[in-house]
Amino acid sequence: MAYALFAEYVLGFEPCPLCIFQRVGVIALGTTFLIAALHNPASVRGARVYGVLLLWVSAFPGYVAGRHVYIQSLPFGSVPACGASLDYMMDVFPFMTVLRKVLFGAGECQVIDWSFLGLSMPAWVLISVIALACWAALVNLRASQHASQ
Repeated sequence: MAYALFAEYVLGFEPCPLCIFQRVGVIALGTTFLIAALHNPASVRGARVYGVLLLWVSAFPGYVAGRHVYIQSLPFGSVPACGASLDYMMDVFPFMTVLRKVLFGAGECQVIDWSFLGLSMPAWVLISVIALACWAALVNLRASQHASQ
């Protein structure tokens, strides 16, 4: 999140609606990790619950980032032209309608403004979310195995 904010406010990259949804998902995932770390359950059941919860929460930013990478991989011009801004859509439409429109993607979501090692920012978000989900599952599985011995 720190780099996303740096890219927006210092480098001047304007986030598209899918980028905003990824940020929400990453913040939710980070908050869930923080709660799990602060609670640090001693029981096998508690570790498993947090493991499943972290996997479940990571599904949203993982899906959104994967969808964004897919939209960026489509041939240029095959994605509909840019639509209304996310702020405007949130003011005018119900949330579920906004969610469907955003996940369908628009022209501004296809543009790749930034890349590192040949991967766009949504691809790095996807890799990071998958790595965090695997780590959460591994740590909580190991915790539940150690607790049962």
